[in-house]
Amino acid sequence: MALPWKLHGDGRTVSQEAIVLPEERLAWPRTIGFGAQHVVAMFGATFLVPLITGFSPTATLFFSGLGTLLFLLITGNRLPSYLGSSFAFIAPIAAATAGGDPGNPDLARASFGILSIGVLMAIVGIVVNRWGTGWINALMPPVVMGAIVALIGFNLAPAVKNNWNATELSGWVALVTLAAMLLITVLFRGLIGRLSIVLGVVVGYIAAVGMGEVDFSPVRDAAWLGLPAFHAVGNPFADPALWGLLPAFLPVVLVLIAENVGHVKSVGLMIDRDLDPVTGRALLADGVSTILAGFGGGSGTTTYGENIGVMAATRVYSTAAYWVAGAIAILLSFSPKIGALINTIPAGVLAGVTVALYGLIGLIGVKIWIDNKVDFGKPINQFTAAVALIVGIADFSLQAGSVVFNGIALGTVAAIAVYHLMSGLARLRGGRVEVADPVVTAETGAVSATGLETGSGAGAGAPRSK
Repeated sequence: MALPWKLHGDGRTVSQEAIVLPEERLAWPRTIGFGAQHVVAMFGATFLVPLITGFSPTATLFFSGLGTLLFLLITGNRLPSYLGSSFAFIAPIAAATAGGDPGNPDLARASFGILSIGVLMAIVGIVVNRWGTGWINALMPPVVMGAIVALIGFNLAPAVKNNWNATELSGWVALVTLAAMLLITVLFRGLIGRLSIVLGVVVGYIAAVGMGEVDFSPVRDAAWLGLPAFHAVGNPFADPALWGLLPAFLPVVLVLIAENVGHVKSVGLMIDRDLDPVTGRALLADGVSTILAGFGGGSGTTTYGENIGVMAATRVYSTAAYWVAGAIAILLSFSPKIGALINTIPAGVLAGVTVALYGLIGLIGVKIWIDNKVDFGKPINQFTAAVALIVGIADFSLQAGSVVFNGIALGTVAAIAVYHLMSGLARLRGGRVEVADPVVTAETGAVSATGLETGSGAGAGAPRSK
């Protein structure tokens, strides 16, 4: 059977103004090189999720590679993308495993939540493929989507503090890691600058080794070859309490939708094509990938902005490179020694990386507001964001029977409910509502209350993510 790519030019060079389209490829040695580059770009963020949550790095790598290949198949090789671990799952996984043995968390419970999100994502993909994305924008305008994404990032702040204080030297290791990450970002351009996360981890890891914070005995004992460390998903029919985990996981669907829609639009702009018709397939593919990860003990997946950056820098959008990247990830997952090495990364290094990464997740929500010109002069937008952020950051909780709603779930509900309730009431009153709007004056810092006109619009355009 003939391969689906045609050779771009001579397969060796790409002119300054040209791009390699998804249906094209370079010569196979170069294509393999670009595929390996995509593996390097995704590796830092992809292994951080299992490292933070306790999931198996090898299982996560396996399902990330497999998910990427399925994504390419389901989207008909039209949308270049790598599916790596999603940081949006970290907080609900922590909630699902809370209360158990910290050294041996019950990951089967969390896997049920991941699988459930995959099912919902697949359903959303089918609906979008049939009816488009207009209903998403109506349910979650940018002010709502930005608030939800922001609170998921900021909700994770206590986890950073716990890693920072894990040992007497963890804080110092964290400072070295963070400083290295920031300096690499500023001082280097191109691929090195884009790999500041993984390179910061390397520098922090070396510092941790020098401080005696790393135990290499598990690496010495691990085999070079072996099956990924899969684990089974929890059975909600045998353990009905698992259904109570779903409220904590549900907001993740909204983040994954935003990331996938943003990915489709970003790639479409870069190759000057309308890829919106592929959006439903992309959401379905991410859902199927996350379902498989939930079944087998991997982290939930999402499209990766890191790899979009690589494509923007190289102007190579060939899906052939992503087939190579997926295959390499699967091969790496069959080395327990690699998994053991990843697990030796100490808490201090994680603290240094996540103090920035979690903040950046929060700022993605702020960027959604900025990109869509959300008007915070309108009380509806003010209260939507303000209530959701406080509920999410403080991690409020409510219990209804065996179901516990954590800060992320409550913050998400608050963002949607406050926005639509206030908008509906404003429309009933003729589009105006008098709400006390606190305004801090630059000269005195005094607070005054001013009645401002409301508006139901929060800015046009689809939400975009990393």
